Amino acid sequence: MVKTILGSCVAICLWDPVTKIGGINHYMLPHWNGNDLASPKFGNIAIEKLLERMIQLGAKKEHMQAKIFGGGDLISKGGSSMLIGERNIRVARLMLEEKGIPIIASSTGGRKGRKILFFTDTGEVRHKFIEKSIK
Repeated sequence: MVKTILGSCVAICLWDPVTKIGGINHYMLPHWNGNDLASPKFGNIAIEKLLERMIQLGAKKEHMQAKIFGGGDLISKGGSSMLIGERNIRVARLMLEEKGIPIIASSTGGRKGRKILFFTDTGEVRHKFIEKSIK
């Protein structure tokens, strides 16, 4: 089982129901701009790395299913937002569509964070909303 907490970040859970192989990523920003290292903190890099690793482990892309979580609008400065969460969601949806991987479940957007538990041996994902607390 893998746990993560998401605000504007997005996590993609991939599952191959035939080989019973699952994997998850968690990224902060939508696209790598070509500067510095191609870090998996960027969606386009994180998605490619997750696919590569699952295939190395024996999963088949044609069997994979995706579940997407996160992308909340939690980072606002002075009433304006850079729409990071929305852009993170968009890159996930576009890349999965390009790869031919169906999205079978999602909980994205909104103004709350999420805690997710991904059971990589069954493909099950449990999630709950979490409130932002400032003390």
